[in-house]
Amino acid sequence: MKNLLLLGVLIICFTSCEKQKQRYFAESAETKTLEAGIVAYESGDWEKWRSHFADTAKIYVNSKDPITLAERRTELSAMTEAFSSYGFDKDNDYIEMVLDKDDEIWVYYWAQHSGTMVNGTELSMPVHLAVQFTEGKITEEHIYFDATAMNAALTAMQNELEAEASEEQ
Repeated sequence: MKNLLLLGVLIICFTSCEKQKQRYFAESAETKTLEAGIVAYESGDWEKWRSHFADTAKIYVNSKDPITLAERRTELSAMTEAFSSYGFDKDNDYIEMVLDKDDEIWVYYWAQHSGTMVNGTELSMPVHLAVQFTEGKITEEHIYFDATAMNAALTAMQNELEAEASEEQ
């Protein structure tokens, strides 16, 4: 009887233990899509960059208020024109895909973004992306970085250009 009771308890334990679903991935189709989008951004290939997003994607740049994909493309294009080179440090970046509690797919990316402005100013800042995927496309992107140094450098460069223009007159 004692063995039968022990056997019953063991059966209950084994059958009640549900295998945990894997929720964290170092590589996935979504991480590859985000990496391809980053490469397109770094090369200024805006059509390729855009191809990774759903038409209705919402993009949040250091804000709780979203902008459209077209608005983000305009912002990025204008910003990158101020740089002679820019990109992410791929040697020290980190990317992972997570299935959240609602089985939504999110890819998180952390990296150092560095660049040289056309006037020679060097900038470097840590960046974090939180990107939601639906059916293989980016539907939501949250971008976080401290823009203080970049904004100051862009303002200084604009002031330099204005001063040069007024000297030429």
